[in-house]
Order: sequence, then C-alpha cells, then structure tokens
Amino acid sequence: MEEAKILIVDDDPDIVEALKMTLEAHHYQVYTAANGTEGLRQVKSVTPDLIILDVMMDSITEGFQVSYQLRNPDPNSEYAPYSKIPILMLTAIVEKKHMKFSTKTDGDFLPVDDFVEKPIRPQVLLEKIKKMVNK
Repeated sequence: MEEAKILIVDDDPDIVEALKMTLEAHHYQVYTAANGTEGLRQVKSVTPDLIILDVMMDSITEGFQVSYQLRNPDPNSEYAPYSKIPILMLTAIVEKKHMKFSTKTDGDFLPVDDFVEKPIRPQVLLEKIKKMVNK
C-alpha cells in the first residue's frame, strides 16, 4: 500500500518540523507550506490525502480562507478537484482569542473535517490522521 501524502500548512517552523518528524516516523509522505498561498499551490501539485491546516498564519483567518477556497461548492472552482481532501485544522485560537470551534456546531461556518488544539500530543494527532485517511 502506498504511503498517505500529508500536507502541513503552518507558518511556525518549529511546529512544522515536529509534525513532519512524527509523521515521517509513521511512514507518511510529508509536504509543507508556510502560508495559505503556498499551501494552495502544494494542494494542486501534490494532491495530498490529508491537509493539516493552521488557522492563524499571515492573518488570523488565513486558515479559514484556505478551507473556504478548497471547499468552494462551485464545480468550476479551480479547487473543485480537491474539495474532498480531508482537512484537519490546527488551532491555538482557543488560547489566544478565547474562541472554540466544533465540527458539530460550526461545520457550516468552517468547512473542515476535524479540529485539534495546539500543542497537540503526537498520539492524538496520529489517531485523528489514521481515521481521516482511512475513510
């Protein structure tokens, strides 16, 4: 079986490196992007099996904007071929902005498959990824 391809889109190089090391140790192919624009380019070139997307990058809503572009319902959208790729959103927004998100209550507002709070324990991350790429 081919290794799953995971794209990490996060502007914090320390978090990216920690995630990359954890995922590669578990035989995932890992690609990275430091911002939303680069992430969207990578989606087109790599077609990942899963996207790990930070909320706050160059702006506090950049991750939201990327998820909206990827999940645009317009079949003519340039990202329509990628709209079914699972998105795991990483967020420190609860700690920094005192906001909390849930796929149950915010699914229409935030078109992602799951959320995880930073800092994330590697085992929690791996469990979520396994569920998302094996659907």
